[in-house]
Amino acid sequence: MKSILSSLLILLLCSFIGQALAAPNPTEQVKPFIHRVVSQLQDPSFKQDTVDNRIDRIVTLVSEHFDFQEMSKRVVGKPWQTLPAAQQQEFARLFAKLLGHIYIDKVDAYVEMKIEFGKEQIKGERAEVKTMFVDAAKSIPVSYVMMLKGDKWMAYDVFVEGISLVRNYMEQFKGIPQDQLIPVLEKKLQELKTSKGEKKP
Repeated sequence: MKSILSSLLILLLCSFIGQALAAPNPTEQVKPFIHRVVSQLQDPSFKQDTVDNRIDRIVTLVSEHFDFQEMSKRVVGKPWQTLPAAQQQEFARLFAKLLGHIYIDKVDAYVEMKIEFGKEQIKGERAEVKTMFVDAAKSIPVSYVMMLKGDKWMAYDVFVEGISLVRNYMEQFKGIPQDQLIPVLEKKLQELKTSKGEKKP
């Protein structure tokens, strides 16, 4: 009996080690992606583009490692489960644009600073990748909370200076009737665009 139990424990241990070795390292996977985002924000053609085009360009780029569907699900909460698939997709599309605005505003201020990568925290298929924007005067922490989907780490929240970009909207959308979720999101998006000088069409 002892030998059987020992064999089972060894098999389980080998299986666990094999899975751990097979999983990609989140920091090494995300590092080139973050550098590409910063390069995009530094690009003169990007800075001179319209607000809408800048958002579309950054959303397309960050979609490589940002799971906007998962973010939207967390923002909406329980009503997400009964939201029709078409409305889920539309909410996620609009929320990606909204978060694109916020992400650009937050990170654009730090793009000339040096990027340092801290030690990631991994627990099963969840991970947190910690970065720091550093110059002689200050250090700005930006962390990416991620889940493993297939062979790719996807962020479902971003913390800038300890503040969650997603959790903030969880509070704002709490209690909103299902049929008002998209109109409220559209209004928030339009307010952001207006604040940047983009006129309503």
